Amino acid sequence: MDRLTNMRAFLRVVEAGSFTAAAQTLNMTTGAVSRAISELEAHLQIRLLNRSTRRLSVTDAGQRYLVSCRQILEDLDRAEAEAKNAHDRPSGILRMHSYASVGQHYVLPAMARYQKLYPEVTVELTLLQRAPDLFEGSCDVAIVAACALPDSELVSHRLGSTFNVLCASQEYLSAHGAPEVLADLARHRCLILHTPAFPTHIWTFESPAGKEVIEVNGPVQTNIAESLLVAAREDMGIATVPIYAAVDDLKSGRLVRVLPDYILQKMNIYAIYASRRYIDAKISTWIDFLRAWMPEAMARDEQTLRDLTAKAGSQPRATAPLDGNTGGISGIDGTI
Repeated sequence: MDRLTNMRAFLRVVEAGSFTAAAQTLNMTTGAVSRAISELEAHLQIRLLNRSTRRLSVTDAGQRYLVSCRQILEDLDRAEAEAKNAHDRPSGILRMHSYASVGQHYVLPAMARYQKLYPEVTVELTLLQRAPDLFEGSCDVAIVAACALPDSELVSHRLGSTFNVLCASQEYLSAHGAPEVLADLARHRCLILHTPAFPTHIWTFESPAGKEVIEVNGPVQTNIAESLLVAAREDMGIATVPIYAAVDDLKSGRLVRVLPDYILQKMNIYAIYASRRYIDAKISTWIDFLRAWMPEAMARDEQTLRDLTAKAGSQPRATAPLDGNTGGISGIDGTI
C-alpha cells in the first residue's frame, strides 16, 4: 500500500465531494480511488467516509484524520519544493574546505564576488593543510593543491597551476650575502614550508636549464606559507612561498626575490566534490564561478611576479665578493 498516495486520494475525495471528481483531478480511475480509501480504512481500522449511491460524508474519525493528512501532505509538498529549489536556485550554507594559503588568497576573494551574484548563499570555510573526507559529509567542496590527484570516485576540476619562489628581507641578505647559485643555499638559513605535498628539507628547482635538487636546513619549519613570510620579514632567513602569498611583500619591497631564474614546487589547484549526480545549485554555480575566476586571478599574480622580476633585473646589482669577516655584500641595492 502506498500510504501517501492513499492519503492524497482521501483528501481529494473530501475536497471534491465525490470519487469521480477526485479521480479526474488525480489522473486515476474511480475504482482506483475507491480502492485507495478502502486500503486506508483497512490499515487504520476505522471508517473514514460514509458513502452511498447518493451522498458522501466524512465520519468524525475521518474528520480528525483529514486534518493530519492535510498537514502531512502540505509538509511533504513544501519539503519537495525546497529540495527542488536547492537544485534550481543557489541558497543555503556552502561548506568549504581549503588549504590555508589558497583559501586566504583566492577562495575568500572569489567568495566575496560570488556572494554578490548569489546573496542567499552563506559560507562555512575551514582552512586545513589536508584534504577532507568528502564522503563523510562534513563539506561540499574542497580546494586542494597537489602535483596530481590520486584516482578516486571524487569529481575534480583543475583550476590552474602555481609555483613557489624564494624570498628574503634585504636586511638578511645584507648580513649574510645573496646566494648566486643554488649550491649557496647550503650555507643559508632556509625557512621551510612543510605540507603533505611539500618535502620538508628537499627543494626541487626548475629553470630553463632543467631540474636540480638541493637539501636545505634552517631554524624555522611551519605548515602555513604566511608564517614563513612573517619569519622572512623578521630577517630570519630565505623562505620558499607560493607566488600568490609572496606578491604583496615583493611589491611593497618588504621582501626581495632570491635566485629569480628558479622556481620550485609546481602545483595544481583543484576543486573537488563528491558526486556529479543531483548536485545542488550552490555547488554547481560555485564550481562554475571558480573555473572562470581562479585562472584569471592566478594569471594576474604570475604576471605581477614577472613584471617585478623584470624590473629588478633591469636595475644594477652589486657584484662585490662576500666579505670574509661578516659574510655580507657591500652595495646591495635591494633588487634580488
